Amino acid sequence: MRFIKRLFTWWDSQTIGTQLFTWRKGQLVGGDAQGNRYYQTADGKRRWVIYNGDCEASRIPVDWHGWLHHTFSDRPGTSELVHKDWEKPHQDNLTGTQKAYAPAGSMRSTKPVVREDYEAWQPE
Repeated sequence: MRFIKRLFTWWDSQTIGTQLFTWRKGQLVGGDAQGNRYYQTADGKRRWVIYNGDCEASRIPVDWHGWLHHTFSDRPGTSELVHKDWEKPHQDNLTGTQKAYAPAGSMRSTKPVVREDYEAWQPE
């Protein structure tokens, strides 16, 4: 079953086609703190990432994202990327999890909202 999943699905890991292409033509360029590995072809025209864990695009750091999209020609680590003081470190996308933001009044909110400006309609 694992073989069939890898043959047709990309969200669990790399497919067998991607694995073969990476094995034949991929040159390992580097990796990031999350364990993702970055590859390119010998001519540098194609660049891709093999995720360590979930295939979630928001897990790619800014400097590697720029390299993948040919914004930067040099791979990260060769020249320092200037970060602004307002930039925050990466945080996983929590949508759909228990840690997702639940505003006051939401059905998932843990705090009940007391509204004194609203009176529910009651039938007579």
